This record gives sequence, C-alpha cells and structure tokens, in this order.
Amino acid sequence: MISSYLYTRDLPDPDMVIRTAGEMRVSNFLLWQSAYSEYYATSTLWPDFGHEDLLAALESFNQRRRRFGRLDVPSK
Repeated sequence: MISSYLYTRDLPDPDMVIRTAGEMRVSNFLLWQSAYSEYYATSTLWPDFGHEDLLAALESFNQRRRRFGRLDVPSK
C-alpha cells in the first residue's frame, strides 16, 4: 500500500544502487524502493565515474547470489 503513494509507484524497484565517493551510507535515497537492492560502493567520484567503473559494478552484481531478504539456509 505504501508503494502506491510514492513518486516511483509506476517504476520497478532498482536491482542495484551504486554509491560513489567512498560513502557507505544510503543518505535516505530510495529507502523503500531499494530494500532488496544490491549495493555497490566505489571510491570513484561521480563526475569521474565512467564506462570501466560501470563494468566493474555490473561484474560485481553478476557474481552475487540474490536472496531478496531470505536467509541462506542450506537444504538438507
């Protein structure tokens, strides 16, 4: 119900949030929408973030096992 009142109600939730400048906080950016997003932090400043940086972020994302909030419980 909350999602229907957000400005982003017609957009899909982000799969990944890239945080530049070495910051390790979300700064209240899309808190509700990014609850199950993967986070990628880089020390590169935003004006310098280029093609190679994006490829590194995507490679990191591709190596992750997404759980969407579920605990990783080994099957018996």
